[in-house]
Amino acid sequence: MPAAGRGRRRALQLFLIAAALVFAGLALWQVERRSEKLALIARVETRIDAEPVAAPPPEAWPAITRDSDEHRRVRVTGRYLALPGTPVKAVTERGPGYWLLAPLETDTGFIVYINRGFVPALPAASPLRPEGPVTVTGLLRISEPGGGFLRSNDPEAGRWYSRDIAALAKTDGLTDVAPYFIDAATVEPPEPDGPVTGLTVIRFANNHLVYVLTWAALAVMSLALLFRVRRLG
Repeated sequence: MPAAGRGRRRALQLFLIAAALVFAGLALWQVERRSEKLALIARVETRIDAEPVAAPPPEAWPAITRDSDEHRRVRVTGRYLALPGTPVKAVTERGPGYWLLAPLETDTGFIVYINRGFVPALPAASPLRPEGPVTVTGLLRISEPGGGFLRSNDPEAGRWYSRDIAALAKTDGLTDVAPYFIDAATVEPPEPDGPVTGLTVIRFANNHLVYVLTWAALAVMSLALLFRVRRLG
């Protein structure tokens, strides 16, 4: 075989070796990602089935993270502030509509936003909020900055597409607000004519096994082609 042909064959072999190594590495990476996702799902399932705990107080806020705290069942008692509440665009199992976010001053002195629940359309007037003390049990959720549905929040126009707690607090003129909000599941006393609670969707995409098989198959194909090229050589 001419030297040029041997050079091209050698280059092809090196390429196939490199490709097999890359594909094998990607397959191993997806194995690790799958293990992490399964662990996350297990943690969240444990949290949502656990007994509710007190909502984290200010001294615990710096340590709150999505991985360690989101979807934890919490309970808080307090009174809603004299503010109308903010509708945030939502899509639920009941169709499109709005979440109603309202700030609640807890009996321990800090403020936390409560997702009071879902309404299919904005009423002519803001839904009445309880005047007296309430106890809310629900899931701790991490703030959603910026917006959603490929649209940015526009506080000045009153258009909200995500539950951005920092922006909501700024718009309402509030300080020392918890960096999380609570998706209400149950409220005492009950609000029979209030927003629909308990619609939090907990779903995690877990396609990592498909990715593992895809990358592994490509690695095997690269090795098979390498073997064929070497045999023909």
